[in-house]
Amino acid sequence: MDRADLLSLYRQMFLIRRFEEKSAEMYALAKIAGFLHLYIGEEAVAVGAIAAIRPDDYVISAYRDHGHCLARGSDPGKVMAELFGKATGLCKGKGGSMHLVDAERRFMGGYAIVGGHIPLATGLAFAAKYQQHDQVVLCFFGEGAVPSGHAHEAFNLAALWKLPVIFICENNRYGMGTPVERAIALYSNVAETARSYGIMAERVDGMDVLAVRALTQKAVEQVHSGQGPFFIEAMTYRFMGHSMADPAHGHYRTKEEVEEYRKRDPLLLLRQTIVTNRLGTEADLKAIEREVNDVVDAAVRFAEESPFPEPHELYTDVMVEE
Repeated sequence: MDRADLLSLYRQMFLIRRFEEKSAEMYALAKIAGFLHLYIGEEAVAVGAIAAIRPDDYVISAYRDHGHCLARGSDPGKVMAELFGKATGLCKGKGGSMHLVDAERRFMGGYAIVGGHIPLATGLAFAAKYQQHDQVVLCFFGEGAVPSGHAHEAFNLAALWKLPVIFICENNRYGMGTPVERAIALYSNVAETARSYGIMAERVDGMDVLAVRALTQKAVEQVHSGQGPFFIEAMTYRFMGHSMADPAHGHYRTKEEVEEYRKRDPLLLLRQTIVTNRLGTEADLKAIEREVNDVVDAAVRFAEESPFPEPHELYTDVMVEE
């Protein structure tokens, strides 16, 4: 374990945590409208997986996409401005929370249709293979996307054509629209779904950033060797509700359950690893947290001071500069 490496992972996860907490605050103040799905508790999955790929590889996500976008290196100010619906946002204020895109960093978007982006990930992987590039595609989605027909079609084609895509299921155990008792049975091991198509699949502790990174590194090596897609089931847990429209604990879990999972907070686990192995001190970590707090505060100021899009922007393309 490398000191600089671990401190960098901690900074990335803390940035996502603080950004999401501030986003919730701004939503409560009505500065962010529409839907807002927070990534608090799941930071280790995005940070660990994205740390294992190259800058020219592709990342695509679902609607809980702030963490993936920030882990990919997007400017926090532009991300916050997009949440505010401002012209300086990543998508000029036209995408909002669920549709972040940063093509320059190969972050190909968040998508609001459950599982709707999984075929797009397969398409990106097909394009990379067809053009004889050696890029891989990371595709993040929740366990609630697994029963969708288009997800199964995408898994099937990826396996059939041995495409360079790594499917990462962030299994937080509460798939949308599924009663708890059914969810426990249906999503107990979604990796089996991938194996049924001949896709290599493994489960990982999604609260352990180092474990996630290690398994993703293994997946990248296997994909690069031409063995086809890989499926990672990251067992994680969201500390907040499904969205800001959902109570903190919802009607499907208790406060005690959430508190029990908070004992395995990914930030806490990495913090313990760093300090125990004498690769950083509490003072080092506090310094990182102060720096990140300043970054997030600056992002909010940037978003607040930015203008809303002009009316004529309704008719312009987000991806084309004037």
